[in-house]
Amino acid sequence: MSGPLPSLNALKAFEAVARHKSMTLAADELCVTHGAISRHIRGLEEALGVILVTRRAHSTEPTPEGLRLAEGLASAFGLMQASVERVRPSPLTLSCSSSIMMGWIIPRIGQFHERHPQVALQFNMNYDQIDFVRDKIGLAIRSSVIEPPKDAIIRELGGEAIGPVCSPEYLSRARIRAPQDLESGAILSTRTRPEAWNDWRAAARQPDLRLSSNSAFDHFYLLIQAATCGLGVAVVPQMLVLDQLASGRLVAPFGFLPGPRRMVLWIAPHVAGRPDALALERWLTAEMHARPDT
Repeated sequence: MSGPLPSLNALKAFEAVARHKSMTLAADELCVTHGAISRHIRGLEEALGVILVTRRAHSTEPTPEGLRLAEGLASAFGLMQASVERVRPSPLTLSCSSSIMMGWIIPRIGQFHERHPQVALQFNMNYDQIDFVRDKIGLAIRSSVIEPPKDAIIRELGGEAIGPVCSPEYLSRARIRAPQDLESGAILSTRTRPEAWNDWRAAARQPDLRLSSNSAFDHFYLLIQAATCGLGVAVVPQMLVLDQLASGRLVAPFGFLPGPRRMVLWIAPHVAGRPDALALERWLTAEMHARPDT
């Protein structure tokens, strides 16, 4: 016969410890003391009659039994939170990288608000993995190379074209007329996608080009700014420089080619049927499919 369930606070504390592998980080998340977390874990182990964590000098590792419990608890707490979110009105949050936010979303989001003034929209700038419920995110624009949440509803947004860009002044000054001329140019790169130049060389069938980065920037947005200011040549997704190309601030001497990545939209299942989420999904899909590189 099953006994009574352990304390909900103890179960919550243990799930946080197993996820962070740290009692200190779990205490910070739950706004309690390290000692309170330790007492919860000890009491839970005594109640269940098993050791749930192995305490090390700099981390707290779940035991095999602890891992099994933590996996079930994560699913249970996620289901509870999602159930609450379904009935609690809250602003819709869209997540995307800072470069997509500044280079593509912000110049266009006014059109969405004109069509849907009743939609309260918030933003989360992130380009990595997420948990819809924990991070309070409804939709996320991501590259196809990033692993989506297990429960994500996924929509294809189209391919990603990539190509070298620079300012017209730099193009003339560096005398770049053929791909081989890039070898003597100032090559700019980004730390968020250090393989971008290799991706372009493969797409352009130029595997023998000897290109060495002169400067690396933290984000595509900064990389694009550097190229616009005439500091060198950068390989970027076409969607991030549409406005600069249209205004003539940047040129693409060799055009754009299909890269190895695709853009996708992740949708949290607990918002999938909401009118505001459907409106944003339809708008993003239409805008993305209208891009010249799709």
